[in-house]
This record gives sequence, C-alpha cells and structure tokens, in this order.
Amino acid sequence: MESATNIAEYILQAPVFHPILPYITTIFGSLVPGRMVVVEGMILMNAERFQVDFQTGCSLSPRADIAFHFNPRFRPHSHVICNSLRNGRWMEESKFVNQRLKRGDPFLLLFLFEQEHVKVSVNGLHYLQYHLSVPLVRINTLGVSGDIIVKTIAFLAGSPFDDSRTGYPLAPHLHLKDPHLAVPLTCPFSQTLRPGDDVIMRGLVHQDPKEFNVILRKGPSQVILSLNVCFSNKNVVWKSIVSQGKESGEKVPFYFPFHPLRYFELLFRFEKDHLKWAVNGAPLGQRWLPLLSTEPITELTVEGDITLYSILC
Repeated sequence: MESATNIAEYILQAPVFHPILPYITTIFGSLVPGRMVVVEGMILMNAERFQVDFQTGCSLSPRADIAFHFNPRFRPHSHVICNSLRNGRWMEESKFVNQRLKRGDPFLLLFLFEQEHVKVSVNGLHYLQYHLSVPLVRINTLGVSGDIIVKTIAFLAGSPFDDSRTGYPLAPHLHLKDPHLAVPLTCPFSQTLRPGDDVIMRGLVHQDPKEFNVILRKGPSQVILSLNVCFSNKNVVWKSIVSQGKESGEKVPFYFPFHPLRYFELLFRFEKDHLKWAVNGAPLGQRWLPLLSTEPITELTVEGDITLYSILC
C-alpha cells in the first residue's frame, strides 16, 4: 500500500468558477515547489483596488499571517503593492509600476511558487518575483477580494519533467461547459507531434463513472496508442496495435489516482520513441511509442465519463 505522502501527490482540487467576492478557500495539501494558481477575471471600470492573498490559515482574530499579498491599486495612479503580514503587522512593502492591469480589461494572473519565492505573470508575461519568508508548506489558504469579477480560480500542478524550466508554463483558460470541449471529443493537432511536445488535459471525473479513454491516432482510422481508465476494477491500461490489427495491452501498476467528482490534470510528454506521463504533477513512468517520424500522431480522441475544462497541445 502507498504511503500517505505518496497518495497526497495525486490530490489536486477542482477549479472554482464565478466565485462571489470576497472569496476564501483552503489550498488542498498546501503549496509545493512548482504548484501554480491561476486567477482569471475582469477589472471593474471604476475599480480602486483588488488583492490576492496567500495565507497561513484563515483566522480573523488574531488575523492569519499573509505570506504574499498581491494588491493592484488604481488611485491616485496605477501601481501594485506586494507585502507580507506577520503577527498582525505589515512588513516593508514593495511597489511595482502597473502598465498591464487596467480598469475594464480582462486579466489572467498566474502565480508560480518555487522553493523560496513566487513569480507572477500577467496575461502570459512575467511581471514580478517576490521573496517568501514563510515555508511553502505553511501556505494553505487563498483569499481574493476587491473591485473585480472573477471568472476562474484554478490550482495546477507543475510539470514533473521541467526541472530546468526558466520561463513560465502556458496559463490555461479553463471553460465551464464549453461546447467545444464536449465529450466524446476528437481534437486534430495543428501539426504532427514532435519529440519534446506536451499534451495537457484538465477535467473532472463524473459522479458514477465507468471508464474513460484517451486515444492517440494517425488520422481518423489508425490508433497508435490508447489509455483506458476503468473505475469498476480500478485499472489503468495502455493499449496499442502491434501488427496486423492485433492489440497489445499493458496494465499500469501504481496507485489509482482517478476518483469520482475529483479534478485531474493529465500530462503527456512525447519523446522520440516513448511517452512520459504524469497525473496531478506526479510522474507515472513511460510507455514505448512508435517513432513519431514513421508513425506521426495527428489527432487526439477523448471518450467516457469525464468533463473537460481544457486541452493544451
């Protein structure tokens, strides 16, 4: 049986759509290096300020410490204040010029947490870096308030295959009940997959699931590789066509990470002759894959008892 620590690696909470502000929520499992938080919304036309706080608890009296206070202000001029609150006292604030967050505009904030600091991107571009004086494991609460309308708050796992990453991962737009993501779904790739390419699926398992499948194809008729997740026997099986239409299957021996009504993040990293994959930021090994140069993958099919929020490729 897996230890509780290993099981915790698979826990990733569902996104929140259209929360009423002020909004405060627990961050499941606290923060770890590589974890990302996305806040997407719209700034009100007459906005004066808003804030995103990463806290060590939610106590009001005494007030919980705030490890990172991100506070855009629009009066008397546009700027951003970053600070931390310890034992009820604000520390020395850092002030940043704000030319990206404007009244009446949509925004996409991505907070990328690393061992001792947090990086913030605004609309896909790096904006600031702030040193954290509180260990990540203590940061377990998120608060959002102010003169904005929030569309989505998402908690994302970092890629386990990008230890040498220097830039930001792509911040996704997550969609609630988007007809373009309705399952079953066939998604042609804009170009054939190449070594180093990623495919990331984010979604939610249904309440009473039986199974779901992720199928990689060369055109609409030829299956290269498929992943079958079966909830009745809690099995995950890779399947591929080896020769003359014969199917080969390989059960994946690991802790079953998919559960009813639980959000998941499924990442595929394609190499020259194999595929690495991970669920919720935890790597789960690799699977042999025909050479992409001789058996190019041109489309992805998703079937079964899940709701999709985004596909990035």
